[in-house]
Amino acid sequence: MPILNSAHKMQAEAAAWRQWLHERPEIGFDLTQTEAFVAGKLEAFGCDEIVRGVGGSGIVAVIRGRLGDGPTIGLRSDMDALPMLEDSSIPHASHEPGKMHACGHDGHMAMLLGAAKHLAESRNFAGSVAVVFQPAEEIGQGALAMLGDGLIERFGISRMFGMHNMPGIPAGQFAMRHGAIMAAVAKFTIRIAGRGGHAARPHFTIDPIVTGAQIIDALQTIVARQADPVASLVVTVTRVIAGTAYNIIPETIEIWGTTRALDMDDAAMAQRRIREICAGLATASGAQIEVDYDQAHPVTFNTPEEADFVAGIARDIAGTVDADVRPVMAGEDFSHMLNARPGALVFIGNGDTPGLHHPAYDFDDEIIPAGISYWVRLVEAALTPPARTPEPHR
Repeated sequence: MPILNSAHKMQAEAAAWRQWLHERPEIGFDLTQTEAFVAGKLEAFGCDEIVRGVGGSGIVAVIRGRLGDGPTIGLRSDMDALPMLEDSSIPHASHEPGKMHACGHDGHMAMLLGAAKHLAESRNFAGSVAVVFQPAEEIGQGALAMLGDGLIERFGISRMFGMHNMPGIPAGQFAMRHGAIMAAVAKFTIRIAGRGGHAARPHFTIDPIVTGAQIIDALQTIVARQADPVASLVVTVTRVIAGTAYNIIPETIEIWGTTRALDMDDAAMAQRRIREICAGLATASGAQIEVDYDQAHPVTFNTPEEADFVAGIARDIAGTVDADVRPVMAGEDFSHMLNARPGALVFIGNGDTPGLHHPAYDFDDEIIPAGISYWVRLVEAALTPPARTPEPHR
């Protein structure tokens, strides 16, 4: 099945929605304009039920099919932008300095709004679809907030599906895989308290910088020497905060970092080893060391049945798909929704553009019809009415 005619006809309108949202990026849960815009469109489309404020500023709209009873499936889009300065010359660049839709959530909203418009008009399915607009993905809190507010139970969702654009994949093409498609994400802060003093008299101090350097060096052995060589595991130190002058050994140092894994056992091992390394070096150095460790997201895991299902939908639209795409070590808090219900996340290609979270990134409006068609075909295939058993001849 090619791209829907209605999606082609809607492309300019949906691109205008996307560009309006791009100009007005909002962060985290503070999505006043975004929430009002999305809810207003859903109301205009005639959705059967629109609930705002789910998980703070999330929106869920229910559209009921005309072909009878059936289950409810969920389609999710994220809504929030990033706290970064846009560096582009596009006409619809951000009007908010220090805020930018650099991950394509504006495009995700436009595609799901377009699908909602089509589905509310056609209703060519049995059961119901819940279109879910989620806040605070970039800070890793929105999915859990919506789940904690009863997303699954309140709307009776049986399966969850998500879509994320991906630069580097040809525009409008799709990619997915069985199992882990995006990584479990954790962040850690290591605080080292030593005894400061004059740089010329180190023997009267407990130098937290030296201890910190030993910790940073030792953390590299987790991947190199404790993880299975074929496992996918990352341990990265991203920030060190220490010192005020060239001739002062400071009292404290703070180390920030992140771990990424495609298996939760590897994620647990990394956390355990970070704590053990810090405890051992605290004993060796005499410093006091505290570790704050936040396992923010689990692995984003596509259940096999749903991965095969969405691959078939994507193949019908795009002709070919990459059904065994290489996993991405970035994280996605949609993983929490996939922990709650079976489902799948797919990538839609954004073409040869700057990468996600880059100041010159922009979502490709030309892929909007493919995204709308994917959502519509998915709903119609997932919510096909049961075949009637013919009555016997009398």
